[in-house]
Amino acid sequence: MQQIKSSKFNWVDIQEPNADDILKVQKKYNLHPLVIEEFSTPTLRPKAAEYDNSLFLTIHVPLFDNNLKTTFPGELDIVITQDTLITAHDVEIWQLSEFFENIQKNKAQRDRYMSESPAKLLYFIIEMLLESCFPKLDHISRKLDYIEAEIFAGNEKGMVLEISVVKRDILNFRRTLKPQRSVIESLIQSNYALIDKDLKLYFQELIGTNIRAWNSLESTKETIESLEDTNNSLLSNKLNMTMKVLTIFSAVMLPMTVYSNILAMSADIPFGKSPHAFVIHTSVMLFVAVITFIVFKIKRWI
Repeated sequence: MQQIKSSKFNWVDIQEPNADDILKVQKKYNLHPLVIEEFSTPTLRPKAAEYDNSLFLTIHVPLFDNNLKTTFPGELDIVITQDTLITAHDVEIWQLSEFFENIQKNKAQRDRYMSESPAKLLYFIIEMLLESCFPKLDHISRKLDYIEAEIFAGNEKGMVLEISVVKRDILNFRRTLKPQRSVIESLIQSNYALIDKDLKLYFQELIGTNIRAWNSLESTKETIESLEDTNNSLLSNKLNMTMKVLTIFSAVMLPMTVYSNILAMSADIPFGKSPHAFVIHTSVMLFVAVITFIVFKIKRWI
């Protein structure tokens, strides 16, 4: 548990809160039992609710798992009272950690972000978390450029897995980002006692930031789907060409196979006793194969 104090209010950050941490917070800040229950249990959907003298929010932050190479939602619980803002999270949210440390160590930043009210700091936190989405979106865009270049360089087969990984990342990113807008809208539309009317204009600005991030995410979704279609078409075309070559090879070899089967019969065959029989019959089979190939060429089947 870490804490930053300013002349206006305090910010308490709890990473991986245990029962003792929750009990201390409850006693010190006289939080409603429902708030404590929310702290203790995971919340799958973002929400905002007012309890007595406090406002509770749950939002989910897009985080990246380097091992699985995909985005996952990191739950962030926030409580604001008249003189305190409390954040709690079970996983490390690096954006929040950097933001907290910056304010903690830099007085100028502390004066900037903690000179008004907990609700204003809430705005700054949500703004920072939304803005942190854009570098991740830029990374996805660069990945899409790489995939496109590899596809048209002839590495279609190698890009099948890459496309699937990026598609999963985008899907999980969308699942995390989209529901957060409802929380921001509730801060604007609901008459929460701790959210001043002047602040609602700031939260309205966050709606625009959320929409920009969502539109960029939609663009990456459309791009990866187009690249997947293109990659599948090129793979299908290569497979068709392979099947075409094998079919032509089989068709050219068929007359030779029939001729050799006839020669294998127990009946007398022409030139059977000639010392040049092998050369003669091999020449005939090659001649038939060449004629078959020429016919296919004339018919433009190859």
